[in-house]
Amino acid sequence: MALMTGNEYIESLRKLKTKVYIMGERVENFVDHPLVRPSINSVAMTYDLAHDPQYEDLITATSNLTGKKVNRFCHLHQSTEDLVKKVKMQRLLGQKTGSCFQRCVGMDAFNAIYSTTFETDKKYGTNYHENFKKYLIYVQENDLTIDGAMTDPKGDRALSPSEQKDPDMYVHIVEKREDGIVVRGAKAHQTGSINSHEHLIMPTIAMKEEDKAYAVAFAVPSDAEGVFMIYGRQSCDTRKLEKNADVDLGNKKFGGQEALVVFEDVFVPWDKVFLCEEYDFAGMMVERFAGYHRQSYGGCKVGVGDVLIGAAALAADYNGAAKASHIKDKLIEMTHLNETLFSCGIACSAEGSKTQAGNYYIDNLLANVCKQNVTRFPYEIVRLAEDIAGGLMVTMPSQADFDSPEIGGYCEKYFKGVDSVPTVDRMRILRLVENMALGAAAVGYRTESMHGAGSPQAQRIMIARQSNLEHKKALAKEIAGIK
Repeated sequence: MALMTGNEYIESLRKLKTKVYIMGERVENFVDHPLVRPSINSVAMTYDLAHDPQYEDLITATSNLTGKKVNRFCHLHQSTEDLVKKVKMQRLLGQKTGSCFQRCVGMDAFNAIYSTTFETDKKYGTNYHENFKKYLIYVQENDLTIDGAMTDPKGDRALSPSEQKDPDMYVHIVEKREDGIVVRGAKAHQTGSINSHEHLIMPTIAMKEEDKAYAVAFAVPSDAEGVFMIYGRQSCDTRKLEKNADVDLGNKKFGGQEALVVFEDVFVPWDKVFLCEEYDFAGMMVERFAGYHRQSYGGCKVGVGDVLIGAAALAADYNGAAKASHIKDKLIEMTHLNETLFSCGIACSAEGSKTQAGNYYIDNLLANVCKQNVTRFPYEIVRLAEDIAGGLMVTMPSQADFDSPEIGGYCEKYFKGVDSVPTVDRMRILRLVENMALGAAAVGYRTESMHGAGSPQAQRIMIARQSNLEHKKALAKEIAGIK
């Protein structure tokens, strides 16, 4: 199959029998559900841009497995140039959607599992790497969207997987059969899970021998028997259910989504298994996925930040405040913070290196520094955007009030800003700022900046491990003349 278009991707989802629950009810047609469709539109953009000659170099690549042209989201990084293009692609898509476009987790999982299975096979003589290569060729040739799933519910964080009162708090093997394995558990906060053709499952933490039943990686179709998803709520999400919803949505067309994905005794054939009880490689897979995904934030969050900075600047224009020196300074600060994030994303890519398997891995220290900044800078960018936008961002009446024959005229009159700008345009841009700062889009920008790809403390632990303090001490001793 050639590269899919956005419409072909959407139609391919209709062929799945994915089991989805939203607000307590089973939803048969999730593709057209108002809460889900904006996130599907975001993923569709990753397909459409692959056909645009202007962006072809960023969005597509040549597969090292088949020699064919593939979507970069299905690609194994073959150089530091590939790593850099990944970040630039993510920034572009953030600019185009103002939201999360959801295919990054699959791409990062591909690259982490590819190199980890190579080293697992090298030690144990297993066949995981060949299994995974065949699987990835299938993904590439069908241009699939894959949900890379790592985060388990975890239960009591003070206890290891094997110590949990409920063993299902981590995905685990419940049976090993001649033809495959049976797994049970759940993956939480799964970005783009409902919109994905398949799920690629990884462990969530490093493990010891007593936890080996939890050291498992595998792939299953999203509509496999025993798999179902519970859609996660977002702030202001029911606005999408309102009649003629438009202005109040802020970002009407695009959005992100997360879900709890439950695996209730799911069978996985051996050729789709990529780790099975080799507990000493669980930590490697986790660390490599986390490194790639922390790199990703130097692209996607920057692109969405570009949209928010633009929205804040327009709000200042429409309010008549654009010439004020403090407004100019705030926009400069927002830009400085955003470009600093991008710089880290590019730096950890440019300093990447080749793995034993042949694909390229980022500089892990710089990737963790990148994500640590992402846990902070978007919050300040949002604060400044709210400052520039003004209080009307969160106090304006609804679209229904503006449309009312009785009171619409008053809304039009008293919420007017600069005379040359229609009142409705001012309302639209303020709603966009609200959406990105506080509403549904904040899930994929502000709040997700904190917890996505691991907690801030997880990055600090990796920074400590990678900081090479002994080398720095030696440098200081040499210069100070200490023997």
